[in-house]
Amino acid sequence: MSDKTSEEEIPTVESPHTVWKEEELWVAKDSQTEVASQGRTRQEALENLDEAVALYKGEIGEPIDSREKERRLLEELGIDPEEVKKAREEKRELPEFMQPDLENRN
Repeated sequence: MSDKTSEEEIPTVESPHTVWKEEELWVAKDSQTEVASQGRTRQEALENLDEAVALYKGEIGEPIDSREKERRLLEELGIDPEEVKKAREEKRELPEFMQPDLENRN
């Protein structure tokens, strides 16, 4: 066993974000908004999270007012739209990471 620990082997926590590795992807979640995103690297996950939070807060981008716009955005963020569709069908609602947090929304 090596004394060295690679970045991929340990979950990291940085306020106000939580970052961890799942299989081959890094996941980053914003603690305040509960918005999450992912990427092939830790840095990519954090960059995607920054964009996702800005979109959530309405700071950038156009409103997502159609399923097609939602599909394109999910694909850009590296999220499989079919998984979201399946989750909606199973739970009849958005997956937890896509739920709006109305308490913290400005």
